[in-house]
Amino acid sequence: MSHFDHRHTNTRVLLRQGNAPLTNTDITIEHTQHAFGFGNIGFEFVDWIAGPPTGAVERSNHVPTNDMDALATKWLDVFNMATLPFYWRHFEPAPGHPETERLMATARWFTEKGVTVKGHPLLWHTLAPQWLMDLDDATVESTIRDRITRDVTQFAGVIDLWDAINEVVILPVFTAEDNAVTRLAQKKGRVEMVRLAFDTAQAANPNGRFVLNDFDLSEDYEHLIEDCLAAGIRIDAIGLQTHMHQGFRGAEEIWDRMERFSRFGLPLQLTETTLVSGDLMPPHIVDLNDYVVDDWPTTPEGEARQAQNLIDHYTAVFSHPATESLTYWGITDHGAWLGAPCGLLRKDGTAKPGYDAIHDLITRQWTTPTTTQHTSTDGGVDITGFAGTYRITTPHGTTDVTLPAGTHDPVTVTVGE
Repeated sequence: MSHFDHRHTNTRVLLRQGNAPLTNTDITIEHTQHAFGFGNIGFEFVDWIAGPPTGAVERSNHVPTNDMDALATKWLDVFNMATLPFYWRHFEPAPGHPETERLMATARWFTEKGVTVKGHPLLWHTLAPQWLMDLDDATVESTIRDRITRDVTQFAGVIDLWDAINEVVILPVFTAEDNAVTRLAQKKGRVEMVRLAFDTAQAANPNGRFVLNDFDLSEDYEHLIEDCLAAGIRIDAIGLQTHMHQGFRGAEEIWDRMERFSRFGLPLQLTETTLVSGDLMPPHIVDLNDYVVDDWPTTPEGEARQAQNLIDHYTAVFSHPATESLTYWGITDHGAWLGAPCGLLRKDGTAKPGYDAIHDLITRQWTTPTTTQHTSTDGGVDITGFAGTYRITTPHGTTDVTLPAGTHDPVTVTVGE
């Protein structure tokens, strides 16, 4: 049995033209979109699409404007899910002045191209606004609720997927910087901070999906999830970060982590993956942010290693039945997190072997080949292939049909008049 069988759809599609079956007709069936979320961040696109920020905060992931058309083409050739930055300190540098229009324009640019957009994150201690520190705890909590309600409501229908709260395991004991979110967490506790984020977001958009996201994939995270579920908090998916600046953890270890978190019966999202194509960060570094170097170049040897690591990582994640998405954290080395050469493109915009490797996986090996079929006397054709969206082209018109994984009752679609 293929280890991708759970990714396949087996569905009979009944084609109709008007009120009659489209019988004995040659049609073309093209797989145009995956059901699985193959994601990347879209941070680099915000300035290009919507202009520079109105606040004084400098962005670190700026890409030269003349390179952006080519970058967009390479991005859209592979990915169908974009994570956009809603870091509160940058998004609302002054109270009451959020960057809503810029992020909305960027989100709409992606959605118009069929890309699912995710907002990251609604609540996080890191990059919390400094102006929160001047407020008492009760006002901090009400301000958090107002922020979540405002953004989830305003973006509903454009962004319906959010990281509700980020890195809760470390939240109450975070010491790198004084911030009002950690201060509130020390009073309320982890579970109540999760409840604050999720309940507020769900009330603002009952149709939204909200993710608990963390880098700490230890038993502490498992215990937090257990406690939250026992407290009646509705979590729609579990986010697992896999930044691997110190080297690929190996397909077996990645699989083991997915196995441990799959026991909750919730979809898993591999939310933040990085693999470097240069020298690895030394293993003694505990907090990745502590590693600072003047230059961290990509190398031919590192690029070959990154490509193989990407193949192994993507294959393991796509193989696991609990996963619904995998987001890579950066398409280019421009402005990459920690200055690492973890992008899929070099700074000059050329593709690394890793880009070519996952392009081949997603668009060739894991995409159902285009076929020509002949409809039966009831207008039916059987579609067996990777779950997702299929474009059916007939002499009378074209239609798209989205087919989930598994075997399903026949689906009826109409083409033409």
